[in-house]
Amino acid sequence: MPKTRLDPGPFVLPMPTALIGAVVDGKPNFMTAAFVGIANFKPTIVACGLSPTHHTCQGIAAHGEFSVSLPGPELVEATDWCGLNSGKRADKSRVFETFAGELAHAPMVKACRLAAECRVVKTVEFAVDTVYFGEVVGVYADEESLKDGAPDWQKIAPLLFTFPDKAYWRFGEHMAAAWSVGKGYAP
Repeated sequence: MPKTRLDPGPFVLPMPTALIGAVVDGKPNFMTAAFVGIANFKPTIVACGLSPTHHTCQGIAAHGEFSVSLPGPELVEATDWCGLNSGKRADKSRVFETFAGELAHAPMVKACRLAAECRVVKTVEFAVDTVYFGEVVGVYADEESLKDGAPDWQKIAPLLFTFPDKAYWRFGEHMAAAWSVGKGYAP
């Protein structure tokens, strides 16, 4: 099948939709972000590419802490609203009920089935975004979203975000076991 070359851009891969939380001016604030992923295994480091002009980034810079909460389909409207409205002009502290783990300035969204609190270990500035690398200090999940003590991704149902269509998608179905399905393959 012929391939068409696309200009480099953020639409290369689907991305998890996350609510990044920080305390700004003494109140929880959340922004919607999709440039989020695991950057290191042990210790577990999360990388978030965010414009440093975002209100939430003021809290991250001030306290060196942030949270990553994964919203499910039932939170798509509130999640999108958080992306459309700046905490500089809208009080986002009442959008979600929050809870705290070990870190005082990394509020997490109680309605999200999975959330993590992170301590900033490094920042890297690029032309547009700053990547905040955070060591995961704690991970919290709803008990009913676990299977044998581990996250059940179909129950957590994280939203995915895609470009260039600018769309939210539901997490898909289980296909096969990793590090297993390929054992019988012969090229």
